[in-house]
Order: sequence, then C-alpha cells, then structure tokens
Amino acid sequence: MNSRPGLTHKQHPAITWAQNIELSALHVDCVTTIMLKILDGKCKMSTEGKAAMEAVYDVIKEQPGKLLDTSVHQLISTARSATSDKILEELYEQRLMAETMISRPVMKRFKAMLRAEKVIGQGAI
Repeated sequence: MNSRPGLTHKQHPAITWAQNIELSALHVDCVTTIMLKILDGKCKMSTEGKAAMEAVYDVIKEQPGKLLDTSVHQLISTARSATSDKILEELYEQRLMAETMISRPVMKRFKAMLRAEKVIGQGAI
C-alpha cells in the first residue's frame, strides 16, 4: 500500500498536503467516494495514487461531508480491517449511491485539482 519502498502510510507526503488544505464538505465527500471505489476494487488509479488517497482519507475522515452520511466511515473502517461478501456488497451499494449523489463534473474537477496539486498523477508528491 506504500507508494515508495521504506515509506510507511503514516509518513506519506499526501498527509502533509491534506493537513494544510481546507477542503470543502463536498470535497470531503469526493475523497470518501474515492476511498469506497478503492475498497470496492473499481478505482482505476495507480497504486501510488491509491496510497496517496488513502493517506488523504485518513486525515479528512473526521471532517463533515455535505452529502454522505457519517455511517459510511464505519463501513470503510470495517472494510479496511476485514472483508466478507456482506461487506463487499455494502461497499458496492454505498459506492453506487455516493457516485449518484456527487455529479461527474464535481468529481472530475476534484481529481483535476488533485493532479494539479501533485497529490496524484505524474510527478505526485
């Protein structure tokens, strides 16, 4: 899950980025949705991008979102520690719901911001 050999998740450079940026509640929902996609196996990001987003999620998971219920964070926590068919089904349903709540243009702009800030993509931190 680490983006660089010898680098632990707790030291990931994306953590510093997440700690120093003020994300809107909708952006918190975007990060949460990306985390659902990662856990659901539907995220097409690189391994490094996924590690960066997991690090960002760990920083923002206590912040309030705009559209998603806080119960989604419990599901994510459960899924990160153990998986079962039931958990995978819940992740799938929650991911679909989240993706319908957040418009494509909003998510695309958020991912573009992550690339511009070099959190993900070529030259990522």
